[in-house]
Amino acid sequence: MISDKPVELPAGLMQRAKGGSASKAVIVGAHRDVVIESVRDAVESSLIVPVLVGETSQIKAIAGKIGFSLDDVELIEASGDEDVARKAALRASQSDIGMVVKGHVHTDAYMSALLKGEIGIRQSGRRMTHCFHMTVPGDDRPLIITDAAVNIAPDATTKKAAIVNAVGLARAVGIERPRVAILSATETPLPQMPSSMEAAELSDWAATEVKDADVCGPLAFDNAVSPAAAELKGIENPVAGHADILLVPNIETGNALFKMMVYFSSACAAGVVLGGRIPIVLTSRADPAEARLASVALAKLCSDMG
Repeated sequence: MISDKPVELPAGLMQRAKGGSASKAVIVGAHRDVVIESVRDAVESSLIVPVLVGETSQIKAIAGKIGFSLDDVELIEASGDEDVARKAALRASQSDIGMVVKGHVHTDAYMSALLKGEIGIRQSGRRMTHCFHMTVPGDDRPLIITDAAVNIAPDATTKKAAIVNAVGLARAVGIERPRVAILSATETPLPQMPSSMEAAELSDWAATEVKDADVCGPLAFDNAVSPAAAELKGIENPVAGHADILLVPNIETGNALFKMMVYFSSACAAGVVLGGRIPIVLTSRADPAEARLASVALAKLCSDMG
């Protein structure tokens, strides 16, 4: 059942991201082979100008080993998760930085440092949410999943922010009028299923507040992505069967969904945290090189959009 197909870098995303100037990116915890290799790939793809934060002796040794020149590359010495995260956050707070990218550093230390009020990445009045841009081999059309990594049990206000952030991301990757499905396990609001009731309320809110997208909920997964399933159920709206964005009810649903796509379909999962002053790339040590590079490309597009 586990797919043995190789993960494919989404060509459309990469082509779109290569436009314009490279974005200055703070790489947090750059002192590991896989991180420097990913930085090299992003530099060679004209996506970023890196600022490398970590143990500089190791960074230089790894770069030398793989033939990656550090001429004119800014290096910031730091050791240990807390020191690395703190110094990286301070550098990311400066106006020339377009994105910040997780390297070899624990997620808790990374996010905690970046979200401190004095750093200025968290913006008043906005909520930060995560999006996965999912593509499968042989098909460049993305499916965006939100939120599968940051907000554990989002309330309605956070889900509204997730919709707005995901719509902005979809437009950045070239989807002119995104279609958003608010997932539940039914297409009919049922009091005994709170996610379906909330989905209906969010759909009503979006009808007047989200002008540049079509939003529908509740929808079960099959009726969100399969035209045949939607037709059999008699569901007629622009989203049913054609969703570009899936808003999940909780992190468990989103986490399981994106990992099923990765392991069963060899999907490339590019992930980014939105809603702050700059995009935050939140990669995992288990991510393949393709997902790491696609995540940086996604963040560059978001940074270019402002």
